[in-house]
Amino acid sequence: MRVVVDAYGGDHAPLEIIKGAALASNELQTEITLTGDQEEIKQIIAEQNLSFYGELKIVPANDVISMHDEPTSLLKAHAESSMALAFKELAEDRAEAFVSAGSTGAIVVGGTLLVKRIKGVKRPALASMIPAPQKSYMLMDMGANADCRPEMLKQFGVMASVYLENVEGRKDPEIGLLNIGTEDTKGGELQKQAYALLQEAPIHFVGNIESREMPKGVCDGIITDGFTGNIALKLVEGSASTLFGLIKQVFYQSLPNKLAALVIKKDLMGLKKMMDSSEVGGAPLLGVRKTVIKAHGSSDAKAIKNAIRQAVKFTETGVIEKITSALAEKTEEAVENE
Repeated sequence: MRVVVDAYGGDHAPLEIIKGAALASNELQTEITLTGDQEEIKQIIAEQNLSFYGELKIVPANDVISMHDEPTSLLKAHAESSMALAFKELAEDRAEAFVSAGSTGAIVVGGTLLVKRIKGVKRPALASMIPAPQKSYMLMDMGANADCRPEMLKQFGVMASVYLENVEGRKDPEIGLLNIGTEDTKGGELQKQAYALLQEAPIHFVGNIESREMPKGVCDGIITDGFTGNIALKLVEGSASTLFGLIKQVFYQSLPNKLAALVIKKDLMGLKKMMDSSEVGGAPLLGVRKTVIKAHGSSDAKAIKNAIRQAVKFTETGVIEKITSALAEKTEEAVENE
């Protein structure tokens, strides 16, 4: 299988991206193409002795679209950037999957306008598995669509259900709607109308979910608009990071505390690994015709390797075809002209 990776997307690009691609190439036996500055990529491969892990193909690109650039500049002003050329590899069938830790907005633009939407999908959305004590859960949308209509949230629910069943192996996954209360009368017009539509959708809808219940993993998938979802995601990430920091401070306060930390160190490391977002890898852009994975902007080599692993699994399980079938056969929404 062929995966194209934007080597210059993310806070730690290109070094960590290249290292992660090399690890994935070795562990997954996957053909990987990197897009970016050819000479610098070759230099890093040589300096880090990454050729040991297998061949990494390179598509030269001397431009980078940054987090501060307008996302639509991917189409013209930055049409020769590492991300744009990676999308070109995907759109022109020289790769089956795409991975980048770059600009979320640019990835949504590229997925929507270069790779194209699945027929009938109103808006693609970003979805990711969030670690939780009981079970991880999917949050969708995580930021692709700040403004949503009720019928879009219904489609998000259908796509999330298909993904969870086929990629995560969860039979009849429970889907909830993020809201300010559990009653069906709670929320604004978006939430009220979306609630009614999700009840009619061919999914196991369990009603409204309050944000305080999210970290418990009370259901398999939580649906919301991209604005709310992005805030919720960053709050969960920040809270987990802060909590582990406070625990560390407590253990360093005294010698008895340090000794106690040594006793439970193994269990603490296990807990930290369970809550580590880098183990997940990235967020698929659901609703487009090919596999597009958005890795976290701060991804290190391990996170990139896992994002590539996720891209391979996503593609091999045929989720896109199943989403297409689910939307075509099980929903009554009007098909938009592309």
